[in-house]
Amino acid sequence: MMRMKTNVEILYPDLSYKLTGLCYAVQNELGRFCTEKQYTDALEIVLKKEGLIFQREKFVPIKFKEESVQGVFPDFLIENTIVVDLKAKKFITKDDYNQMMKYLRLLDKKLGLIVNFRSTYLKPKRILNSQYSHE
Repeated sequence: MMRMKTNVEILYPDLSYKLTGLCYAVQNELGRFCTEKQYTDALEIVLKKEGLIFQREKFVPIKFKEESVQGVFPDFLIENTIVVDLKAKKFITKDDYNQMMKYLRLLDKKLGLIVNFRSTYLKPKRILNSQYSHE
């Protein structure tokens, strides 16, 4: 019988579990068919009530030949640690994954969460920045 390695370190387990719980609370109250903006507004409310430090839609510039070009605005940067991108659509796509990877590289962060509130069962996707190794 083959055994799988189970002692894999989870990055920021306490904070990411807390965020997942808060997202469940938002979906439980609002349901599955609100807009992304409504979910973002609701998550901001619960983040404040929980006393978490966050930045919403923080502007992150993109540099080209030492000049800034149009940047990006991830939905949340939580505790200066985890990037959170909220979705309200049928499926998470490769483009959503690539967008999160861009956020993680530009912000130099290790972990991102993509949360799709349209799913019947909320399953936040943990995205690791490939330039980091957490062996």
